[in-house]
Amino acid sequence: MKLARSFRTRLFAGFLLASLLPLLLCSAMLLQIFRLRMDAQADTESREQLDHVISVLDNLYDGFRQTSQALKASPYVAPALAQGQAESSMVYSELYSATEGSRSNAQFDLYDRDGNWRYSTKSLPIYDQLPIHWGILHAARQTDALVFSQIDGGEGNSAPLFQGAVQLKTFDGQEAGYLVITITRSNFYQLLDGTYGSQSDLLLLNRYWRPVYASSSSLSSALAPMLREQLLTGNSLHQEGDEFAYTVAVQEEMGLYAVIQRPQALNQDTRRLLTTVTAGSALVCVGISVLMGLRLSRQMFYPIERLHSAIGEVAQNNLDVYVPPYRDDELGQLAQRFNGMLVALKHNQEQLVENQRELNQAQIRMLQAQLNPHFLCNTLDTMKWISKINQVPQVALMSTNLADILRFCISPEEFVPLHREVEILKRYIEIQKIRLSDAFSFDTDIPPELEDCLVPKMILQPIVENAILRGPAGVINGAIHVTARGHGRTVLQIVVTNNGNGLPQDMTGAYAHRNRELSRGHLGLYNVDTILRKYYGEDFGLYLSAGPGGQGAVVSATLPLRKEEETEC
Repeated sequence: MKLARSFRTRLFAGFLLASLLPLLLCSAMLLQIFRLRMDAQADTESREQLDHVISVLDNLYDGFRQTSQALKASPYVAPALAQGQAESSMVYSELYSATEGSRSNAQFDLYDRDGNWRYSTKSLPIYDQLPIHWGILHAARQTDALVFSQIDGGEGNSAPLFQGAVQLKTFDGQEAGYLVITITRSNFYQLLDGTYGSQSDLLLLNRYWRPVYASSSSLSSALAPMLREQLLTGNSLHQEGDEFAYTVAVQEEMGLYAVIQRPQALNQDTRRLLTTVTAGSALVCVGISVLMGLRLSRQMFYPIERLHSAIGEVAQNNLDVYVPPYRDDELGQLAQRFNGMLVALKHNQEQLVENQRELNQAQIRMLQAQLNPHFLCNTLDTMKWISKINQVPQVALMSTNLADILRFCISPEEFVPLHREVEILKRYIEIQKIRLSDAFSFDTDIPPELEDCLVPKMILQPIVENAILRGPAGVINGAIHVTARGHGRTVLQIVVTNNGNGLPQDMTGAYAHRNRELSRGHLGLYNVDTILRKYYGEDFGLYLSAGPGGQGAVVSATLPLRKEEETEC
């Protein structure tokens, strides 16, 4: 298991795979392409040879058919066979005339209706008498067309192998006799010699896949039974690895199957040689890959081992280790960056300790600071009751509102419902109205469906405070208006407007990206805009613009529309 996880082992395996897989794949693909190319070329040649053989057989059949039609139409042949008329010269004349183009390819004989031989294109007939109740004459009596049948005439070139016959009738439809066509072995050889290649053999089979003619005697005794067995079992005529391949075509009218036997394009010896060459090349590549893997692994393993050891030291919290860069390459750069990382890690660790110390001190100061607001709230409550006892209602109201605002500010919630934010804002407005002797009016327009929307705490008070400072001062019947609107189901917009003297040109537009130096004097707006962008992203914040006609100011705050009972509206 440890060996399998070794970097050196994986390096060796990678080099072996990188060298062997392309070689083996290319060798297999080239061998397959070469074999398919050779097989396709051989198939094309065999198909051309078969087409030539079938063409010869078609021409032979056409000659036989024309001969039979000519003899059927002769006014002398059928009467001579039917009535035994002695006009032999006219019958021979018709017979020789009808067989003019086919006599060299077969022997033509005329038999009477009892199967007795009467006339022939040769000096002697093949058979003196043929049975009419079986055999070729019986088959001819069943149809008006030419019929063909295989015969076994023995050995030798003059042995008859194939016969065809057609029945001849008189003009009144009476049976007269038969035309019998006999093809010998020498006829087949003369017809088919040269129609197939010198390396191929030809076998003619009848419709029952029994041999009729073979260019080699061994084909009839061995090949025909094997092909018939392959056909009956439903297998292909040739299997992968066979010494020969076979191509078949059929001559329908004569019922003959022509089979071309040719040697395989790649025989067993050739395939064995190609396999040996491929295996030898693979072994050479294995040796080269092993040598390259050993050399490269030595160059890479040592610096990686040093890095591995240094990382183990860092895991034990030892940050004083150092890995010397041995070479100016990627591994050397890796060592340099590792050393730089250790320096940064050590600095960050020291900074973390310092930050933790400062955080602890800040938490202590925050806890101490929380005591002051509570003391102020209690003091304001005391002032409220003293004011009521001494009948000074303005002081009592201001003390109550200020206490509520302080409690709201020190509450732990970061987000509050919009209606709660508006309530605290109204407390602040009451204080300002007492301070400014009701010099302005204030109203809100908050739809009921938006009252539960959550907003960051204390975002309206700084905006309204800025509106008071820049609004009612010096304006008769000053007014401040707060509205809230929802845009779709995702955005809440809160708008604060006044009818004061307007805004300076440098303050209009989006408030984002303003720093504290540029926002000096408007720190409240800067803080609100920063809070909105920090919470919700740069697409939200404040937008400042002048009112209609340049009078007054409009401050718009946009933020996501969210409610207490929902994650997002």
